[in-house]
Amino acid sequence: MPSAQPPDRPAPPLLLLKEITKQFPGVVANDRVTVEVRAGEVHALLGENGAGKTTLVKVLYGIHQPDGGEILLRGKPVRIRAPRDALHLGVGMVPQHFLLVRRHTVAENICLGLSGTRALFPSRQVERRIRELGDRYGLGVDPRAPVWSLSISEQQRVEILKALLRGAEILILDEPTSVLTPQEAQGLFAVMRRMTEEGHAVIFITHKLDEVLAVADRITVLRKGRVVDTLPARAADKRTLARMMVGRDVEFRPARAPTAPQGEALRVEDLWAQNDRGLPALRGVSFTVQRGEIVGVAGVAGNGQREQVEVITGLRRATRGRVWVLGQDVTNGNARAVLEAGVAHIPEERLRAGIVGAMSVAENLVLRRYRYAPFSRGPLLNPSAIAGFAQRMIAAYSIATPSPRLPARALSGGNIQRLILARELSGEPALVVAAHPTSGLDISATEQIHMLLLRRREEGAGILLVSEDLDEVLTLSDRIVVMFGGEVMGIVPAAEADRERIGLMMTGQRP
Repeated sequence: MPSAQPPDRPAPPLLLLKEITKQFPGVVANDRVTVEVRAGEVHALLGENGAGKTTLVKVLYGIHQPDGGEILLRGKPVRIRAPRDALHLGVGMVPQHFLLVRRHTVAENICLGLSGTRALFPSRQVERRIRELGDRYGLGVDPRAPVWSLSISEQQRVEILKALLRGAEILILDEPTSVLTPQEAQGLFAVMRRMTEEGHAVIFITHKLDEVLAVADRITVLRKGRVVDTLPARAADKRTLARMMVGRDVEFRPARAPTAPQGEALRVEDLWAQNDRGLPALRGVSFTVQRGEIVGVAGVAGNGQREQVEVITGLRRATRGRVWVLGQDVTNGNARAVLEAGVAHIPEERLRAGIVGAMSVAENLVLRRYRYAPFSRGPLLNPSAIAGFAQRMIAAYSIATPSPRLPARALSGGNIQRLILARELSGEPALVVAAHPTSGLDISATEQIHMLLLRRREEGAGILLVSEDLDEVLTLSDRIVVMFGGEVMGIVPAAEADRERIGLMMTGQRP
């Protein structure tokens, strides 16, 4: 009688990160992290800033070497010492900030570093291969087009094609929708699904829970360097995932008290300005912000939002048009004159423009008002008044610091932003210009900053909120200004706004 055959063993996962540990001085970034990725799935990595997501994929891509654990591909241990090893093993990565040579064509960029090809004057065979992969995965782009002529979403396609042409079976996407319109994000999700249908695996890093639930097959949640759980997307919801990420319930739509208009805080009329290259960045922009309302500015990066903020806050000259704050013409006034007119500025680049890193937390907190009593006595500063004010602001705004004397650059991103908000909002400004106030921040810091902005709105300030996060704009705004190509495509009351309508306007379609 023949012996019974042993049951078939399940195939090993395409990728297994097993007990990965990675330490930096004073920090355990990954603490025995195990993640299994299967062929044909989108696997999302979720976690707050500092949870260990980026460190983990840098270990996988050969940028960091693990201090413990192992990496297995198709059940076999591998050593990935550098990104070239990862590419050789079929692991590709699309960075959040694209690594493309703008003056070169699509094909030239894809050929850079690709063995067996010429970076300059690529062969027609390479161009044909780019077109074939583009058609196969929905990544259509002209191989001969210069990169500078492409939209952001088209540049992202080039990065994905670069990975696919190098044989990537596992593709890491780091915050891939942060620069896309809702329609472009849906297009990317379609690409991801086509890839998984053909057996590829996609590791999807994002903080947008709606997107995770829409496209992921399984989700691994990290908190403080450890795995909280891995679960099927169909068994998850936003509140459950957020609770796993931060360890408590999160309020996604903070309560918005009704407010009555209290007069005009800001008027911008027919505003024109140039960018750093001397090209038109603003083309006849006009809108108002009332006291007691939040006006959100929506648009893909590079459509005039930065220049608009800089003109309003006195950091860039307008070539035409006017800016009024509380009825006072501040057009082309310097930054101090604008601040003294009652404007608070939460800058986009918090490290470069929001703080003086070498100065202490306390000194940064009084930068707006150090010239005035009680912080100065004649030509001298009053250290006791500064220290007392700093202690009150640290407590009121939950700034995590061991001492007010700590250099501001030593704070985390979320605490630097809390410091900036404390300084700017403590003077009870009439107008708050908030440029990307939660960019790069985790759920907890974002939640707190949203509540602070809403509180200032309720107290009668006008708030101009510039953000590339459309969910943030839709959640907080009373009215939404949509920009494209330096122009206002339309101004939409929040009650009438929806993602699809705003997304189409962000691509240049007027309502």
